[in-house]
Amino acid sequence: MPSLSEDRNARVLAGLRIAVGALFLIFGQYKVFGAQFTFGGGFQFWINRFLEGGAYPFMVSVLQNFVLPHGTAIAFLVAYGELAIGLGLVFGILVRAASVCGTIYMLALLFSSDYPGPHAAFWQYFGGALDHLVLALCFVAFALGDADRVLSVRWLLRRRSAGR
Repeated sequence: MPSLSEDRNARVLAGLRIAVGALFLIFGQYKVFGAQFTFGGGFQFWINRFLEGGAYPFMVSVLQNFVLPHGTAIAFLVAYGELAIGLGLVFGILVRAASVCGTIYMLALLFSSDYPGPHAAFWQYFGGALDHLVLALCFVAFALGDADRVLSVRWLLRRRSAGR
């Protein structure tokens, strides 16, 4: 039986998992259920903004030569990916897989939009990337930890089968 502090830590990690999942549900649902992001050019708008000065130099050719030519398909991948990550985290289903995908997604966004410029001080690379870096670190913690131990579908099923 876990100690009181282990139980509290598991609940806190689960609470963070659910909160991050709720954010992804919010962002994913408007992209999936509204046409502006996928069919209305919303995705391409953001990629073009990244190309105006936010992308790391090594990402510029990827964004121009791969992402934009396949913009609609990738917009759907982003929209449904965010929704799937959110559902996985909120319900505690496939948390490690959702977290690995979330980490990759956050790093892709970081390198596409958070470039501080060629003459920036070393610390500014981290300061400019905080919005994506913090979420990436959350995803790493969820992937490496036991974030679905409590407050998840697995936890509910275990409690139910134990007769609680």
